[in-house]
Amino acid sequence: MHLHPIELTRERWNAIVGNDPAYDGEFFYAVKTTGIFCRPSCKSRPPKMENIRLFENAEQALSENFRPCKRCRPTGQRLPDDEWIQLVTEYIDNNYSASLALQTLAEVSHGSPYHLHRTFKKIKGVTPVEYIQQIRIAKAKLLLLHSRLEVAKVGASVGMVNTAYFITLFKKRTGVTPAQYRKEHASIPHEGDDLL
Repeated sequence: MHLHPIELTRERWNAIVGNDPAYDGEFFYAVKTTGIFCRPSCKSRPPKMENIRLFENAEQALSENFRPCKRCRPTGQRLPDDEWIQLVTEYIDNNYSASLALQTLAEVSHGSPYHLHRTFKKIKGVTPVEYIQQIRIAKAKLLLLHSRLEVAKVGASVGMVNTAYFITLFKKRTGVTPAQYRKEHASIPHEGDDLL
């Protein structure tokens, strides 16, 4: 199987952005940031142009380790739920500091918010929001112990720009405030421990 890259022409880009079914079968597009590939007619949110790779057929995309979209089913088969949720989990792990609403996750993973929420909880045992919070608190703990960042900056670094919310959630999940956590667990004292 030859893997000559297909050029992303203006015509093909317009087909992707316009969800044009006339181009289905002509090519498939993969999104590097999500690891998912689609038919041109896929109704998912258009990716950034620089994140796209084109393939002549689904087999080429699969051979490059891209996964079929759950929405447009480019191989005619559904992606198994556990594989789909693994992709979503990896996306969260890599983008925890960004704004991650359920709607955003559904769009990047090519599914509906309701189905994503239900399936994620079934596979992971927690909702997507709970998982995001777990990741953010774990990353915040590392920053508190291994940096001199003020508490507010730690919160912002892990995607929680509202300092009061960050402190409340941190205390709810750990039993202590971020400043207390730093004092109790850090091996060396940090300047500005009590600063917000």
